[in-house]
Amino acid sequence: MLWRRARTLTAAALEAACMPAEDDLIVIEGEAPNAFAIPGLPGRVVVSTGMLHTLDETERHILLAHERAHLACRHYAFVALAQFGAAANPLLRPLATAVTYTVERWADENAAAATGDRERVARTVGKAALAAHDAPGRAPGAALAILGRRSPLAAAGPVPRRVAALLAPPFGRHPLLAAATAAVLAITALSTAEAAHDLHLLLEAVGA
Repeated sequence: MLWRRARTLTAAALEAACMPAEDDLIVIEGEAPNAFAIPGLPGRVVVSTGMLHTLDETERHILLAHERAHLACRHYAFVALAQFGAAANPLLRPLATAVTYTVERWADENAAAATGDRERVARTVGKAALAAHDAPGRAPGAALAILGRRSPLAAAGPVPRRVAALLAPPFGRHPLLAAATAAVLAITALSTAEAAHDLHLLLEAVGA
């Protein structure tokens, strides 16, 4: 899994570097509505003419803000690490799926902050998803919410839940939750290091 992800990201970076772009944007000819970000140094945002014709000028700005957020925040790294963890431990597969959904929500919120219109971003997300639904090579994927709270949208797909989240009031900052998350991650890292050290001592004892 690590080799496959590293090879994929390296190929994407090389492809992005070879693509001539103006302000990191590449427009490709094609009737199928499509838009995606290619990680690299620098990264590229690729949008088809079909998608540009589907959206109006404001919606195009929102789309570009969303895709550029993926590049600026290194979302591909979060997804790759989560998928690698799920490959090492199958119990982490729901977490990997949640990370994939959450980076989309992250990019949605960045687009909302950049444009100042959450409702317009919600409409653009829904409109672009409907336009791309029948595009060749694109298949809708399921995603799980991080906290798994029961709600009328608990069984809905990722796009309806993203739209509902954008139409709801934005979340406030929760420093205690952030501190608790950091503490859990630190404890997990220390526990892993301690377990590795204990295993090393055990193997030394067995070898002796």
